[in-house]
Amino acid sequence: MANSALEILGMLLTLIGLIGAAATTGMPMWRVTAFIGENIIVFETRYEGLWMNCFRQADIRMQCKVYDSLLALSADLQAARGLMCASLALGALGLLIGLVGMQCTSCIQNNDRAKRMILVIAGVMAILAGFCVIIPVSWTGHVIIRDFYNPLLIDAQRRELGEALYIGWVSSVLLIAGGCFFACCNLQSEEKPRDGSQPMMSRQPSTNYSYQYRYPSSIRSAQHLL
Repeated sequence: MANSALEILGMLLTLIGLIGAAATTGMPMWRVTAFIGENIIVFETRYEGLWMNCFRQADIRMQCKVYDSLLALSADLQAARGLMCASLALGALGLLIGLVGMQCTSCIQNNDRAKRMILVIAGVMAILAGFCVIIPVSWTGHVIIRDFYNPLLIDAQRRELGEALYIGWVSSVLLIAGGCFFACCNLQSEEKPRDGSQPMMSRQPSTNYSYQYRYPSSIRSAQHLL
């Protein structure tokens, strides 16, 4: 029962983390215009994401433009695209595999060991998906902070951390936590059976098969005479 609750909790955390990772991948709010210095024009906001640039003026709706060429993008942006897509693939596949191995499903019957191994694999995939999210998000955040304090850049070139980065950090933690719930509870189950049965005692030869043979032969002969 305890393992079932942990599996359901791991499934929910993985699902929420996967949704957050998908939102992070599609949102253009990775880099946001920084309003600092003597810039008093604050009604224009520019957003930079993995797939497009967006521009917004006051209450006017946002206008976005998709990047024209993939090869023209910087190396960190291309790597972030690849890692985020890999995280979505790993998270979705791990979620589907986890559904097959859960105790509340009947996809695999009468084979608890196979179910445990499937859940361990699903947990590892969810953990890898979490790392694939946290690497590009942290890398982008590091670049933004480094450029913000670079004295060679003008104020118009500086950027702030966008909302997508915070969602990405939270999503990576949820994916890693869900994968740990999947893997850890089933790795411990390898040592202790799920039905709570105790391991069988080793069959060692016993010295108490016959109590009378422990006496010397002279005592046994005296007993026969009596």
